[in-house]
Amino acid sequence: MSVWPDAYYLSIDMETVSPFSHVGPYICALERKSMLTGAAATAQCFQLGSTYLSLLPSDLDGSTPPPTGSPNYIVGLGTNALNLWRFHVDFSTPSNTTLTGPTSISVAAFNNSCSNQACVSQPGTSEQLTTWTDRLMYRLAYRNFGSHESMVVNHSVNAGSSIGVRWYEIRNPGNNPIIFQQGTYEPDSTSRWMGGIAMDKAGDIALGYSHSSSSSYPSIFYT
Repeated sequence: MSVWPDAYYLSIDMETVSPFSHVGPYICALERKSMLTGAAATAQCFQLGSTYLSLLPSDLDGSTPPPTGSPNYIVGLGTNALNLWRFHVDFSTPSNTTLTGPTSISVAAFNNSCSNQACVSQPGTSEQLTTWTDRLMYRLAYRNFGSHESMVVNHSVNAGSSIGVRWYEIRNPGNNPIIFQQGTYEPDSTSRWMGGIAMDKAGDIALGYSHSSSSSYPSIFYT
């Protein structure tokens, strides 16, 4: 879930149980104005196809809202790319509600072959931990600096013999989005995964993550 001036946004992974199959992500705008007063509220939703995995809606940080009329930005993981959609919601006239995209934003090549398998070591056992490298990690943090709009997000990637956190800063999401900066945080052979990232009003970025190896018990670290 995320908070945006015009709605709360919710993304869901749709799957069938028997037999199991991935249907695709389902993204909704929930009528925030009515919900805040306890009134009856509606939702505007879109179902995407099975070629896409989990999506993250942009979540507002800071006291400066996005420019008037801005859509909510939806981002998912592609092949060496981020996919970006723009969700315009109109609760008064639902036929005006649109989901446009995706726009593909190229990023530095990465390998997430560990996927949702258990492949992270921990001390004293052969039982390994799952990384969920096939999807972006909550949350897609948005901030309007006035001079530019910025979003930060992360996912886990193979980094040598371990797992590291790949992070991105996306700028200009409303028009010609670009990767302003990116990196993989993996300073040693300990695995780092399932990160959470945000940026403060000074532009400083903090990244929290899970941390484990054959000699280091599973823990929460930050940088």
